[in-house]
Amino acid sequence: MLPTREEAEKLLQEAEQCNPGPWGNHSRVTAHCAEKIAGYCEDMDSEKAYIVGLLHDIGRKFGTRHMGHVADGYSYMMSLGYDEAARVCLTHSFNRQTTDDYIGNFDTTEEELKMIHDALRSIVMDEYDRLIQLCDSLAGAEEVLDIEERMGDVKRRYGGYPEEKWNKNLAIKRHFEEKMGKDLYIAVEKDHFRMG
Repeated sequence: MLPTREEAEKLLQEAEQCNPGPWGNHSRVTAHCAEKIAGYCEDMDSEKAYIVGLLHDIGRKFGTRHMGHVADGYSYMMSLGYDEAARVCLTHSFNRQTTDDYIGNFDTTEEELKMIHDALRSIVMDEYDRLIQLCDSLAGAEEVLDIEERMGDVKRRYGGYPEEKWNKNLAIKRHFEEKMGKDLYIAVEKDHFRMG
């Protein structure tokens, strides 16, 4: 289950009022990239890609948390009956399906961390999970970024970036370029798309 595009946009606007910040536009850039890439993939729905991209960080509605935003987003979307959006709230931070290489603070309760671990063990990653992992790694708050520059920025800010996670992001990028038969940055209009 998913909200409509309009409902998802309203959910994001409401969430930004609770916790204003650049994460809202980052979510919009993620959604833009996801919609464009899915549009070049015959087996994907660009509307669904846009919606799950828009809502992947919706847990930030509840305050400034690191891993906690994953648990908050998952629980919030499940409470609304949007299980497909909830799933991407959970999977977008874990491209290797483990919390071992999570970048940021483990600011979850024991119950939240158990829920994340249990869900990651039970989920079989699909193309939408991988797509949002990729787009999250491309999306700045105002524009589409080079994936290696974005990961480098994260590495500078947090003091490290696990090599396996870095390599997995590049592998996902190659996967979607092969699937689209198109250069990723052309597909997402990197040189032309700007928020606002």
